[in-house]
Amino acid sequence: MSNIEDKQASTIIAGRRVVITGTGAITPIGLDTETFWENLSTGRSGISMIRGMDDYDLPVKVGAQIHDFDPHQYMDRREARRMDRYCQFAVAAAAMAMEESGLSVEAYGPYRVGTLIGCGIGGLETMGTEFGKLYGEAGPGRISPLFIPMMIANMAAGKVSMIYGAKGSSLCVTTACASGTHSIGEAFRSIKYGHLDACIAGGAESSITPIAIAGFGNMKALSTSKDPQQASMPFDKRRNGFVIGEGAGILILESLDHAQRRGANILCEIAGYGSTADAYHITSPDPEGHGPAKAMELAMEESGLDADDIAYINAHGTSTPLNDKYETMAIRKVFGQLADKLAVSSNKSMIGHLLGAAGAVEAIATAMTIRDSIIPPTIALQEPDPECDLDYVPGQARKAKVNAALSNSLGFGGHNGCLCLKKWEDR
Repeated sequence: MSNIEDKQASTIIAGRRVVITGTGAITPIGLDTETFWENLSTGRSGISMIRGMDDYDLPVKVGAQIHDFDPHQYMDRREARRMDRYCQFAVAAAAMAMEESGLSVEAYGPYRVGTLIGCGIGGLETMGTEFGKLYGEAGPGRISPLFIPMMIANMAAGKVSMIYGAKGSSLCVTTACASGTHSIGEAFRSIKYGHLDACIAGGAESSITPIAIAGFGNMKALSTSKDPQQASMPFDKRRNGFVIGEGAGILILESLDHAQRRGANILCEIAGYGSTADAYHITSPDPEGHGPAKAMELAMEESGLDADDIAYINAHGTSTPLNDKYETMAIRKVFGQLADKLAVSSNKSMIGHLLGAAGAVEAIATAMTIRDSIIPPTIALQEPDPECDLDYVPGQARKAKVNAALSNSLGFGGHNGCLCLKKWEDR
């Protein structure tokens, strides 16, 4: 084998370094990444009384809705009418991420750029509208011929790939609340091992609809609080359920060598990814915390970092009684006594639970934490649960140098995902 072949084989085995060069966020506290981050790091809540559903006697009154989004800033009216709201969010977030990155699909080659955008549910707003026609007076003849392409969960990935001519792997990962994290992780692996050179990756969701609120509410998953400021309370002993949110997060991932070659601005590096299954229950986490713990261990192992290198964990932190307790347990399994030195916080205290978009938006927040050395707080945490005994950065953000961090996502069905992000250093 020649020296060139030796070098190529070594690269394939070790894998390439993967970096983030662009982000886009549509969230309840900001319709772009910087606004989202400013509000997150200053503890501003996007949770309020749910609007537009007064005709329904719903068991839940609060949510994290997006009120001022204008899809026509990113697409014409005809295109907007042919997309469900979750897809509009994804297209808008992708446009921001692509502009920030400066990525040129043509320069890479279309088959070297992929699109992996996860979604937990899909076009639920469209489903509600069309089922209303079917079972109402309109009947089946009035069902939109665009119902299926507007409703299916893969259409965000499909639409974004069409807009930018990205002809590489185009996938929708659907692992409930872990969808965004798994999409980014799988994109990372595709680039690391040479299947792609760049990828548009993340998650999108828009499920604040009567059927979703009734469904989640009847299974006792949602907060029943009527006070928006006392509804999403991760790790607080008063917590009684999550607050449903909506939005999208999109990241541009590239191999380091390609990003450097074109002079891209590098936000941070994705260094590791862990994915496991609880194999335990359709909604309850594993009460021993083994699955999330193993996902964190795998992400750190791939990154080459040790437990004492991790300064911060962006927790799944849903504000449900079981999740917060078992995630805390999982963190202690991995970090042992070092867990007492970790900062851990939940973005969901401010933006609610974005379901399939949660992991992607939280990955963006983790990257910003590394960039700016600011750890966002867990607001509304006033009465700590004795079984949740870590440093959750209550109330206010904290200035702290963070060279490496984990971002956790845990989904119904026992799907666990963890990303390890670290400060990019030229070495």
